[in-house]
Amino acid sequence: MTEFLEHDGGRIAYDVVGAGPLVVLAHGMGDNRDAYREVAVALVDAGYRVASVDQRGHGESSTGWSSYTRTDSAGDLLAVVRHLGGPAVLVGHSFSGGSVTIAAAQEPSLVTAVVEISPFTRAQKVDFGGLFSNARYRKGSLLLMGAGVFRSVGLWKRYLDHAYPGTKPARYEEHVAALDAELSRPGRMAVLGRMGMSAPTDAGARLADIRCPALVIEGSLDPDWTDARAEGEGIVAAMPSGLGRLEVVEGAGHYAHVQFPTVVVTAILTFLKEVPRG
Repeated sequence: MTEFLEHDGGRIAYDVVGAGPLVVLAHGMGDNRDAYREVAVALVDAGYRVASVDQRGHGESSTGWSSYTRTDSAGDLLAVVRHLGGPAVLVGHSFSGGSVTIAAAQEPSLVTAVVEISPFTRAQKVDFGGLFSNARYRKGSLLLMGAGVFRSVGLWKRYLDHAYPGTKPARYEEHVAALDAELSRPGRMAVLGRMGMSAPTDAGARLADIRCPALVIEGSLDPDWTDARAEGEGIVAAMPSGLGRLEVVEGAGHYAHVQFPTVVVTAILTFLKEVPRG
């Protein structure tokens, strides 16, 4: 059942299931909280209370916010944690990978651990060599840029098709159809465009400030980088020594948690065994 939290002049939608230590799941831009459906069920079965959040301007959350940065998103997530009685483990995908980093650095007493899935957490530079030598990266970059610049739902759907390499997961067509309907609503693609233009420098600046354990999960075929493993290694290297670790899901694209939820949940639960349960 959807619940709502009034915060910062807007409304954040979320749902909560299960009982136990709190885990908050945050999706990436152009998506909604339903992307975590299988992950949420598995975490509940493992003994966690799971809150799945719609990012501002997405899903059932409101539009009309003054800005859409990772710092804004971090504030939204921390507000949810406070409201639900934290501390919490924060899980962020893509754009939200940077958000959970900022949240952990800002409020260490509210965040026991972070999981970043295919995160945009460091300043990005176009790999011009990769544009010529790596067809997967070239296509992904052009589609991602085009969707944001032209605010095109069609280009975003083509990017999603590319970002889910190989056999599509169960419910893929249903999920994309729901996103199509959501993103076709007035103002929704403008939100995606603004988020896409928001550089992750605010998140990168806080990587060295986190004080909790962190897990970075990358898909080996993620088209957003020429070398997803190297990107993950760079994120871990920027964290305080000993806090971060990297897992690479072979065959996954940008949405490893949707393509291979069992593999991702296993990695998360193995990681959380070493984290004190809040």
